[in-house]
Amino acid sequence: MKTDQSLFKTGMRDGMPVCLGYIAVGFAIGIAARNAGLNAVQGLLLSLFNNASAGEYAGIRVIAAAGSYFQMALMTLVANIRYLLMSCSLSQKFSSETPFFHRLVIGYDITDELFGLAINRPGKLVPKYMYGAFAVAIPGWALGTMFGVIVGNVLPAILVGALSVMLYGMFIAIIIPPAKKDRAVLVCVIVSFAASFAVAHLPLISNLSEGTRIIILTVAISALAAVICPVKNAGEGEEDSKENLKLKTDQ
Repeated sequence: MKTDQSLFKTGMRDGMPVCLGYIAVGFAIGIAARNAGLNAVQGLLLSLFNNASAGEYAGIRVIAAAGSYFQMALMTLVANIRYLLMSCSLSQKFSSETPFFHRLVIGYDITDELFGLAINRPGKLVPKYMYGAFAVAIPGWALGTMFGVIVGNVLPAILVGALSVMLYGMFIAIIIPPAKKDRAVLVCVIVSFAASFAVAHLPLISNLSEGTRIIILTVAISALAAVICPVKNAGEGEEDSKENLKLKTDQ
């Protein structure tokens, strides 16, 4: 069984690609922050306390438009509301004995990428693993934003765009391994890509925010997958094994 220290190091190792992706995307966020009148320190603190690209960008747009605190809170809520679903799902990965304090701290940085790392990790999730991933991912995001404020506007636009593609490559690296192992996951991934493209162009639904569209698709596709390809709980599998063993013994 791994010690807390080894789990922390494993989390840091797995979180390093996330860190590199965050540095790249943080540059783009930093450029937007600078255009909104924020300095490097403000950009650093903004990303340090708000680890969400869409929500952060929405907040920056409100700052640029001299909006109110209420408008900023509402915009950030709409852009980040999908994380409620991720948190509910991830809570099932922890042992029932995991203290509320750890759950609260981990909820601070449930991003798409870190959620992908955690949900694909076999067995129960241990807080020390998540803290290890946080230790490299959070500084990467915050420092990337700060560097973007400082030098982002100096770089050619084509280079900034190329750096942003790194995050999509990281997403692919997260979803490909489980998709290769499970055909149901592969089908869900393909359907998700097709559905995401469709709702971004269909009338009415395309007018909804990106966060709202993601929630609708997540609930619909996951519910459909759960009905068509249900997954047995570990307890059910153990009961089946015990029942089969009992039948063999009786025979």
